[in-house]
Amino acid sequence: MLCKMSDLKKYIANRKKKDPVFEKNYESGFSHFKIGVLLKQAREASGRTQEEVAQILGTQKSAVSRIENHAEDIRLSTLEKFAKSVGRKLEVRIV
Repeated sequence: MLCKMSDLKKYIANRKKKDPVFEKNYESGFSHFKIGVLLKQAREASGRTQEEVAQILGTQKSAVSRIENHAEDIRLSTLEKFAKSVGRKLEVRIV
């Protein structure tokens, strides 16, 4: 079943009201999720598989999967290597 974005926003707002821990951790968790999504999109846009990126990085496919799906504690050097492996460069901004 597909849900509308407004339904998701309502769910998140209600959950934040009811769950202080969820509210406290939501922004950082969402940021980590977005990083993983961006990495996966960059890899897919480059036409590379997880296995190909793993070979370039000198690691296993499972490590690339972890990077894309659990990017909460990833080093900048790893992000730079990942970006380079898919023909991109890493840009960090503080806003």
